[in-house]
Order: sequence, then C-alpha cells, then structure tokens
Amino acid sequence: MIQSQQSSDFHIPSLLEPLSLAACEGRVREHLVWYFTPAIFLKDTEEMTEESVTNDVLKSTGVAIDKGTAAIKTQYLTTKEKFHELVDSGAQKLVVQERATGCFYGDKCKFLHNIAEYMKLKPADIGERCYLFDSFGKCHYGVTCRYAKAHTSDDLKNIVNEDLWKKHDQRVPVKNSLDKNLQRQLRKRQVSFKASEEYLRTINKGKNKSKTKNEDTENSIDERDSSCAAEEITPAKPMTEAVAETAVEELSGNTGDCDRTSSSMEPSLRNSFAQPQPCREENAPVKTIGALTDVDIIKLRPCEKKQVDFKDKLYLAPLTTCGNLPFRRVCKRFGADITCGEMAMCTNLLQGQSSEWALLKRHESEDLFGVQLEGCFPDTMTRCAELLNKNIDVDFVDINSGCPIDLVYKKGGGCGLMSRTNKFEQIIRGMNSVLDVPLTVKIRTGVQDKVNIAHKLIPEMKQWGVSLITLHGRSREQRYTKLADWDYIDLCSQLASPIPLFGNGDILSYEDAVKARATGVSGIMLARGALIKPWIFTEIKEQRHWDISSGERFDILRDFTNFGLEHWGSDTQGLEKTRTFLLEWLSFMCRYIPVGLLERVPQKINERPPYYIGRDYLESLMASQHVNDWVKISEMLLGPVPSQFSFLPKHKANSYK
Repeated sequence: MIQSQQSSDFHIPSLLEPLSLAACEGRVREHLVWYFTPAIFLKDTEEMTEESVTNDVLKSTGVAIDKGTAAIKTQYLTTKEKFHELVDSGAQKLVVQERATGCFYGDKCKFLHNIAEYMKLKPADIGERCYLFDSFGKCHYGVTCRYAKAHTSDDLKNIVNEDLWKKHDQRVPVKNSLDKNLQRQLRKRQVSFKASEEYLRTINKGKNKSKTKNEDTENSIDERDSSCAAEEITPAKPMTEAVAETAVEELSGNTGDCDRTSSSMEPSLRNSFAQPQPCREENAPVKTIGALTDVDIIKLRPCEKKQVDFKDKLYLAPLTTCGNLPFRRVCKRFGADITCGEMAMCTNLLQGQSSEWALLKRHESEDLFGVQLEGCFPDTMTRCAELLNKNIDVDFVDINSGCPIDLVYKKGGGCGLMSRTNKFEQIIRGMNSVLDVPLTVKIRTGVQDKVNIAHKLIPEMKQWGVSLITLHGRSREQRYTKLADWDYIDLCSQLASPIPLFGNGDILSYEDAVKARATGVSGIMLARGALIKPWIFTEIKEQRHWDISSGERFDILRDFTNFGLEHWGSDTQGLEKTRTFLLEWLSFMCRYIPVGLLERVPQKINERPPYYIGRDYLESLMASQHVNDWVKISEMLLGPVPSQFSFLPKHKANSYK
C-alpha cells in the first residue's frame, strides 16, 4: 500500500526563509516544518496504472509528471518555477612562491618578485584556516595561498609547524610523477625501447612471410619436398613428367583434386621435380649477432608476473575528467577496492606531455591501482607499456577498447579495436611481452546496436594473454539510451572462465549490485553510480540503503575540495581548478534523490529526477540541475567565483532520452 498526502488545502510554500552561510555549511541545521491534512490511502500498487498515478498527482499538487520520472512522495513535488524561486530566494552573496634562494631566471623572469606589489593584486583570502597547514604543518604556496592568513607572519613570511612537518617531511603521498630528465629524453626521442623493438620485428617478419606465402607459397613447399623426394628415389635417374605429377598428388594429400592441382601449377614448378636438387647441409654454419645471454633464452612466464586477486572486488571505473585523484580518494574512503586512473593517450605519454602524465598519479591510499591506455597501433601501445613498466608503480595496465567518442573511434581506438581483431591481438600480445604486471581489457557488447560481438572476442582474448575482462553491457551506438544487457554479460562471463570478467552498467543501489552478482561475473565495476552517490560502495558492502543527509553530503564535497587543494594547489590557479572539477562532479551528483523522499526504493539510474523540494534548503539546492546553483555550492566551499566566470559541463548525458 502506498500512503499519499493529498487534500484540497494541500500546498507547498513558494518561498522559504533564507538561511545563513553557516546554516548551509551544516553548523546550524534548520529543518522545515510541513503541515499536512490527514492522509488517505490509494489503491494497491498492482491495480494502479501509470496514468492514474499521474492524474492523482496532478489533482493533488498541480504538478504534471512526465513519463520516465522517478516516483517521489507528493508532498515534496513542485513545479520548475517554484523550485527555482525557492533556490534563488536563499542565494547568499557571497607571486612566485616563496624560495630560500633567488630566482633562477634572474632579471629575465616574467613573474612578480615584489611581495608588497603582489599582495595588492592578489584576490582576498577565502578562509582563516588552511587545510595544508593544518594537515602537514607547512603550506608550500606561502603568500600565494588563498588561506595565507593562517600561516604567514606580519612580515609575510611563511610559518612552519616544525613538529607536525617532521612527521610528513619524508612522506611521499603521491607517486608516478613525471621526472624532468625522462620528459627531456622523451621529447628528444632518446628513450630506448629494446623489448618493444624486438616484438615489433617479429610482427614485421610475420608480415613479410605472409606476403611471400601469398605470392609463392606452393613454389617454396614443392621445391623443398621435391629435392628430398628425388634423393630417396634415385638421383641418377631423372623423374618423368608422370612421376612428377604422381609426387605432387602424394605431397598434396588430396588425390581427388589431382587434376586441379597439377594443372594449376606452373610448368616451372612441375619441372622442378625432374631435376634432383641437394638437400640443405646439416652442418651449415649459423650466423650470430653476439654473445648468447639469459635474456635470449629465458623469458618471463605468465605465472611469474605479478598476480592480482580481482575476484569479488568493487571496481571504480576509469572516468574521464571526473575520475581524478581527489575523487578516487573519496571513493576509497567509502570502500572502493580497485581504482584506475583516467584514460591516457599513449602518443601523448610518449611525447612527455605533463598533462597526460598527471593522469597516471597514484595516491598512497590506492592499494590496488591501475592505469588505462588508449591507442590504436601495436608500436605505440607496446612502447608506451614498456615505458610505464620501467617508470611508474602500478598493479595492472588496462586497454581502453570501449571508448565510444568519435575522436577516438574514428582513429581506430576505443571501440574501434573490437572490429580490428588483428591489430587488437598484436597490441595485447605486444604489451604482454613487455609488462611485468597483469594486462586487462575493457570492452563493450559491440559497436552497432543489437549486433553483439563481445562473445566472439572473449575466447580469443583468453588465448592472447588477458588477465581480466571488463564488459560494459551496452554497444557504442546505444550509449546510455537503454538499460545494460546483464543477460549477455552473464553469457560472456561463462565464455571467459576461468579468466575473471567484471560487469558494468546501471548499478545505483546495493539491490542492483546483488542482482549483478547473481550472474556469473567475478566482480562489478561502478561508473555513473559512483558519481551520483560515491557512498554506494558502503551501501553494497553493508547491504543497506543509506538515507544520507544534506549535511553529510556537504561534508563529502568539503573533503573533495580539501583533497583538490592538496593535489592541485591552494593558490588561485589550484583553487579554480578544484572548483572546475567540483562543478563537473556536481553535474552528476545533482541526479541523486534522497531515500527518504522516494515513494519507491531504490532509485533507478535511468529515471529522471523531477523537481522537488528537499527536507531543508541545502538538500533542495543540491537537487538543482542548473549551473548557477552548482556555482553557489562551490562558493560555499571555495569562496566567490572570479568575475566573468562561466562553466559548461563536458558530460552532456543522454541517459534520460
């Protein structure tokens, strides 16, 4: 039975009393008090139709419900106009870093060196406490920090908490940074790729052999065999034409096609049997190119590579833009087992681009961490794998063969690899030959909608040496317009056995995870579900629905901003970069509907959130899908935005279409 509040006197306040900034930040929690007339009971849900429910809601609240929207208790529903009226009513108006020595560039430096002049131009500080100073005892950004008042003296010198700083001085919280010497060598193409070159030579030899085979395969086979056959018969007696044709029949092993075989052969090939030719000498000298070493005869076996136990793990998907290091730290605190860096282009890594190498960074809390590479050619992917194997610390390397965007697909990468099986095989075998860690692959069901090809690729990938396969239950053309096909994922998991296969798609609650684990998958990967509610890892492990409050969600955002200031910097540049990534995340997080407001639990990932009023102002503000309201939330954490600030999210999802 569903209990619904409805009455002729039912109304939703159009405006709420504006709350102070402190109240929004959770220091003072003021909850709205709602007054309703006695409730009445509706018919049983099985007898109710979607049309009848829509009509009942329209009569009681005056709010029209579109098809495909999530079911929310009627007392929280409102119209778009009243929602924005509520949110707008509560709107709040809200140098070169210090060095021990002189500037390396001297008079040629283009940055300011006069601190007094810099302080006149610097934007106002946004807080009195610096997270970096409170956590580590020292803020490296000195007077450039936007919280500089917390750790600068009256003469603008940086203050250091020696006792706290000694505990963290030798600590390296982030690994896999790009070394300047390595970057210089990559740009000058001075890095050696011996193992990759050795593998690529085998590919080229195979190409040359196959080309020769196609041109003169029968000639090479028959010449070799005919010479040996001539010795066995009698070298002194020349073979006749008839004997030659008989020999061809015997060697071909197909007497039924003897006429076709003999007639299709050129006269020169048939005549080769008439003249005896000596076999190759057994003691012929062998050419060598140097001393024989262990590397030539002993190769690292698959069982000797680093082994990773992937079974029954919760895998945070590699998420472009949003799957940054601060966000992964948030997910690790909620129980994510496996984390992976954002997709990195192998060509950019080989060129030594700092922005691309930043995607490979690993925090010390990420105990099981991998990186994901994108590429479409065996040479660049193999060289990149060898480069990373020597210079960074990872537990596995993943190949992105599921990216659907046109920029990647049209070059032959991402999903394009699924239809280029020869190149795909060469890439996997090549990377496996140079890596000391497991190699994993992420794929989709296929490229075209309703044309699945993953089940054909998976048995082949088992032979190529893949250690883990992750399958997203949608095709490239499908994107997010339909639900993931978990029945097909179950079928593929059986084909992949004993190699672990992880399923991915449409998991937004622990109930969805239970259904997914009921299939034959070895584990589950979470992508959009983790962006909408990163505490989903806790829900899955504790098997419960978490009716998280707006204050708790705001604390999660605060942790993210602190991690961002630590990672990108607490100066103006780092603060604005943190704000940008926070806004990207809020473009997903706004889709969450609190459990206490749902008429039916749990929320489905493909259900469009309707306009609703939350249990307090902050909850309503977090439900807004308007960019300006996301900016307001960022201002509560990171201060006012710069003048002429604008933001447009990169991810324009079509999951509700």
